[in-house]
Amino acid sequence: MNDYSAVLNLPAPQTMDLLLSRRSGSAKTMRGPGPSPDQLRRILAAGVRVPDHGKLTPWRFIVFEGEGRARMGAILAECIAGERDTSPERIEQERQRFMRAPVVIGVVSRIREQIPIPVWEQELSAGAVCMTIVLAAHSMGFVANWITEWCAYHPGVLARIGLKPTERIAGFIYVGHPIEPLEDRPRPPIDSITTRF
Repeated sequence: MNDYSAVLNLPAPQTMDLLLSRRSGSAKTMRGPGPSPDQLRRILAAGVRVPDHGKLTPWRFIVFEGEGRARMGAILAECIAGERDTSPERIEQERQRFMRAPVVIGVVSRIREQIPIPVWEQELSAGAVCMTIVLAAHSMGFVANWITEWCAYHPGVLARIGLKPTERIAGFIYVGHPIEPLEDRPRPPIDSITTRF
């Protein structure tokens, strides 16, 4: 046990078991309850502990819960309704998209340019935030699904939820409980993706 494990009062093997047991659950097969306000705050607090070269905080959060999920659905339905050959079924699907889970956390990557910190490192930090949120939710017994989908790239959606031109969606993280037990997917053999220099 190292010093950090002692501080956290969490045995190292238990931490490793947590990491090795994480798997995604589909947003389409989630149910409530979602995180309580205190649990959600702790999940977000874990997210901000990622590496951040230059202390830039190159990310921020948008939390969709309660009626906010329905408001987001209305935005999605309006944005998709203007496209050719959009069926009423598709519009309704978009209206329900953010209702699939009790809580959805939007992680926004916000880049600062013309500074010594490379853009790539700032984007990686936002990705690390997403992964840490997923792990934090898993540690509390929730299932999480980190996805983007079309709405993360649609200019009309991004403008309506308040993103600036220098901001992008790193992920929408759906958090809830699985309707059915999760099945793990095959993982690559470590030796097949590892070389030694």
